[in-house]
Amino acid sequence: MILLPLLLQAAAPALDCAQLLKTDPAKALEVANGRILQGGGFSAKQCAALAFAAMEKWPAAAVAFEQAAREAEHDRIAVAADLWVQAANAHLAANQPKEAVGALDAALLTGSLSGQASGEAHLDRARAEVALGKLPEARSDMDDALKLVPEDPLAWLLSASLARRMGVLDRAQADIDHAAQLSPDDSSVALEAGRIALAAGAPAAARVAFEGAVKNQPGSVAARAAQAELDQLGPAAQRK
Repeated sequence: MILLPLLLQAAAPALDCAQLLKTDPAKALEVANGRILQGGGFSAKQCAALAFAAMEKWPAAAVAFEQAAREAEHDRIAVAADLWVQAANAHLAANQPKEAVGALDAALLTGSLSGQASGEAHLDRARAEVALGKLPEARSDMDDALKLVPEDPLAWLLSASLARRMGVLDRAQADIDHAAQLSPDDSSVALEAGRIALAAGAPAAARVAFEGAVKNQPGSVAARAAQAELDQLGPAAQRK
């Protein structure tokens, strides 16, 4: 799962923990728990969190990351913000968007995130807010993210999707066009372009986009979703 390498990069755990995580996450958890009992500090709790993440036990990982973040904050260690972001990502993986927003609020309140890190935190908070149906709040966070990570195609893709959900189709089209410029062969971008075209009442353009999504990355999640959209359009759409 792609999330674990990202979590490992965000705030590197102790070397022996990192090595164990690659080969034996259960052993890493055992070692981490032993260190926690000995007062091992935030790094031991982070190791436990990463072990839970490696085993895809996301709720437990989120709790452990939050414990590590609080301890790092108490000790005034700068890595606390990264740990809150890790907690948020674990909450998102566990389908706990409300808790993810809380963790990201805490990360941003530390004041130690800047540039790309801050942009990604705003982007993640927007994702969580969309899941909660808080679209205006998500729009605000998404706009902040776009200012901080303007070269991230995912940010433009998610912004386009949000604009479509909010019925602002001109914005949706402009943002998906920008995403396509940054990542022209991304099936997820083509899939969203097709959905925007459908929302705008242009099924022929939607078909072209969906076909591109299927062709660009065959077998991907986005390609399968695009094929389902094509099946719904049916052959009659070809004559429109």
